[in-house]
Amino acid sequence: MSQTTLQQFYIPEEQSVYLLSHHDARKLKDWVALCQAQLTQLGYRGIELIGKGAYGFVFAGSTVHQGITAHYVFKFSRITLPTHLQERLEEEAFMLDQVSHPRIPGLIAYQRSRGQSILVMERAPGWNLEQVSLKQGRLSPRLIVRIAAQLADILLALRRESGPQARPVVHGDIKPSNLVYDIEQESVALIDWGSSVFAQLDAQLQFVGANVMELMSDNLQQTNARLGDVYFIGEEQLNGALSSPRFDEQGTAGTLYALASAQSCRFGHRAIPASSLGLPMEFARTLDGMLDPDPQVRRTAGDYFLANMARMARVVMIDLPKSVKVPLVPVWARPVHQEIDTVVYSSRKAFLREANAQETLNDVNDVQLDRYYKQFMQGMGETEKAFLASVSRLGKYPVVGGLAVRWEREGVYIDSSLNLHDPALKPAFIEAVNNMVHLARAIHRQGVFKSCLFNARQTLHLERASAEETFVSEPSMAISYELSAVPELEDRTRQHSYFEDGPDPEELLALPEAIMQVLQQLNDIHHTGMIIFEALPQHLKIHSYYRLLDPAREREFRTLLARILASVNQIEGLGVSGYMKMPYKDTRYFTHLESQPERYYPRDPREYVKRLSLDDAT
Repeated sequence: MSQTTLQQFYIPEEQSVYLLSHHDARKLKDWVALCQAQLTQLGYRGIELIGKGAYGFVFAGSTVHQGITAHYVFKFSRITLPTHLQERLEEEAFMLDQVSHPRIPGLIAYQRSRGQSILVMERAPGWNLEQVSLKQGRLSPRLIVRIAAQLADILLALRRESGPQARPVVHGDIKPSNLVYDIEQESVALIDWGSSVFAQLDAQLQFVGANVMELMSDNLQQTNARLGDVYFIGEEQLNGALSSPRFDEQGTAGTLYALASAQSCRFGHRAIPASSLGLPMEFARTLDGMLDPDPQVRRTAGDYFLANMARMARVVMIDLPKSVKVPLVPVWARPVHQEIDTVVYSSRKAFLREANAQETLNDVNDVQLDRYYKQFMQGMGETEKAFLASVSRLGKYPVVGGLAVRWEREGVYIDSSLNLHDPALKPAFIEAVNNMVHLARAIHRQGVFKSCLFNARQTLHLERASAEETFVSEPSMAISYELSAVPELEDRTRQHSYFEDGPDPEELLALPEAIMQVLQQLNDIHHTGMIIFEALPQHLKIHSYYRLLDPAREREFRTLLARILASVNQIEGLGVSGYMKMPYKDTRYFTHLESQPERYYPRDPREYVKRLSLDDAT
């Protein structure tokens, strides 16, 4: 494997491979093939790519040792990273070697092969809890309490000064995707030690094992903490405090809250508190305390959690029957026998930022931070961040369509077209949609937020040698669309327009007049869909989703889409411009609601189930 090939490798973060240019997509495929070949040469079998992050790629594989198959995880560092970041893989191996716990898959080896660092670890059986959460929606209160007890046990082990260095260890990145869940045993394993460090402070925030010389050194004046995932870490870690076991309490609280509420972050706890999720009262109030804005309340609740979680978990709990959730805005589920790679594009986010928000993180130089926080959510309140994360969560399902949320003084107006391509996921998807509505209702400001969800596999790519040249579409290229089997005609007064809210202040690309005229003509044909033009110096992406609701006008519709492609050579400038059309106006109105009402697990669950069945019978 040549060093040159590795150094040229690049992939933009958080992008579907179908959004990459042909050149970058080819490099990704070549890189994965090289890693697989390298692991095969080292004697491993069944190699598959199972994940990628800001710092590296993760593969799984197995080997047979004395007749027993052993399953392993292999982590490769990105060769494009600066040397000090590539070395973090070796640091991760060192830190993992410091901890020993039955719920922590152990280190097998750290090795370098032809200039490439590889970390080999045991593989925990099961699926990560983010995947489980997306599939199942809210996890049952019984299961949440069971997971919480296991996490409390891990946290207590990490803060004991018992490893080779006799210092507490901070994992620094506890979140659902770093917990592997074994469905048969209902057990969790904590993985990914890339953000772990030795604690500088203990749980009482006193310096750990510090002698006078250490106290005088710079090491204890600046944090050694890594950032972790900004969707789950607490305020202290985010703002660069000295590392302590309290960081992992915060990651645990955010994780349990997200799993109990079917969210992908910790930020929604003010609008959807733990006390509204049907959890046992003592546990819910402890969780709310751990997420409280007041640091002293958080610490007190964290102490209570660790001291009492084993007892709370001994209470007999059963899985209550799940009630059928009704979507607060329409959701259509159509089985479509094609692979779909959903991507969310959102605009008009600026009004969600606080007017005088302090830009606290601009000086932090961290790959994870640049990846999705500085330009995305910094300067927003907790609930606004949770709302944006809830829209991103919708994009983790096979769904296409759009969303327009308008906040006024009297309440919230939501137009939506959400088409789920896998009916089996509908219950979990409805919970994600309803969370988005609950969070929107808790936001008090005026403005419009728009979001398009499209299938990246249908994105068209046009390339040019330089920004001075024009983009030219190939004759074989076509914008795809679905066709309704029967006319879905609506009263014309209810039809939604492409141009409902005027030009978007956050979109910088001005489309040529020829394309705008076609969009005006398309606007008069009954359909639903969206089109987004993303112009880069050498690459134009055309993202789209169309469903024609008037089959009689198919020829005209197809001709207009072809005219759009014929006019791309007139696009000038760089930036993004998008237009969206709902099938018809079906605006749902919601009053503002600061917080969801309290709802706890019943004191006598069996009596509760008996009462439910009697109610159903009558």
